[in-house]
Amino acid sequence: MGKVEVERKTTGWAARDPSGLLSPYTYTLREKGPEDVHIRIICCGICHTDLHHTKNDLGTSNYPMVPGHEVVGEVVEVGSGVSKFTVGDIVGVGCLVGCCGNCSPCERDLEQYCPKKIWSYNDVYIDGQPTQGGFAKATVVHQKFVVKIPEGMAAEQAAPLLCAGVTVYSPLSHFGLKKPGLRGGILGLGGVGHMGVKFAKAMGHHVTVISSSNKKREEALQDLGADDYVIGSDQSKMNELADSMDYIIDTVPVHHALEPYLSLLRLDGKLILMGVINNPLQFLTPMVMIGRKVITGSFIGSMKETEEMLEFCKEKGLSSIIEVVKMDYVNTALERLEKNDVRYRFVVDVEGSKLEA
Repeated sequence: MGKVEVERKTTGWAARDPSGLLSPYTYTLREKGPEDVHIRIICCGICHTDLHHTKNDLGTSNYPMVPGHEVVGEVVEVGSGVSKFTVGDIVGVGCLVGCCGNCSPCERDLEQYCPKKIWSYNDVYIDGQPTQGGFAKATVVHQKFVVKIPEGMAAEQAAPLLCAGVTVYSPLSHFGLKKPGLRGGILGLGGVGHMGVKFAKAMGHHVTVISSSNKKREEALQDLGADDYVIGSDQSKMNELADSMDYIIDTVPVHHALEPYLSLLRLDGKLILMGVINNPLQFLTPMVMIGRKVITGSFIGSMKETEEMLEFCKEKGLSSIIEVVKMDYVNTALERLEKNDVRYRFVVDVEGSKLEA
């Protein structure tokens, strides 16, 4: 007779319907395979995407759903084929837990563009079980999609880097924007945007924050070290900045006009879109043609980029600005996130919370 692994149950907080309200939910962890890592979760960041999925904004949600894809935890067990991790390691898991391994993106180590990628939650794993996220006590993940957290980096600081951090690091790296002396704009100062300012400054860039109001001016200039701050509706200031930027990282997750920001770009400048927006965006083609400007997008980051980004943060001493909450506050935190009332990322202290009802 073959060995039968005993079912392991864990408790998380799940949404049951598009109200998005989370409450305790006990479920079975998938069986640990030879290349899997069993992780006790320490903490998990809250991303704007969690709102989209729990409320079924994209029309693809499956319930019950345990959200959370900025997971940091401790390895408690490894499969027989695991070579990268040992028990006791502090590790991270981001947005993905699987890919096909055979397509062109996978062969180029760009798993995030694999057409068969498997999300950390609100998806189905290869064994047919639904994937569940980091608002839970434990998870089981293939070693390919686990990264080691650098020694000395606090778990709660590392969590937002696994999505917000790599999301902004990846385009800076891919589009050749890591060299010093560039002038960049960060449109929107939320979880991703504030990391954009920090990364760009650490790379030696002149950084302008572009926002919709003056509310975050002091924080952008003093706390984050931005060089300039402009309100998008201030036409006089926007005119002054015309043709001055090598790139703009657009993190705004709601519908907005593109022309005002295209006008800020230099010849061959890039407007890099990162916000998940359900409505079509529009622009006048001469705005792109005259200046050979590029409108492009970038999507999270690869596992290699995640490892690079974590080392970059360690080397430069970078961290995210966070507000740590307990699980019993998570619904309030999601409500506040929807109102943009967070500086700049919520992180749930999972191990310090009571998860059961």
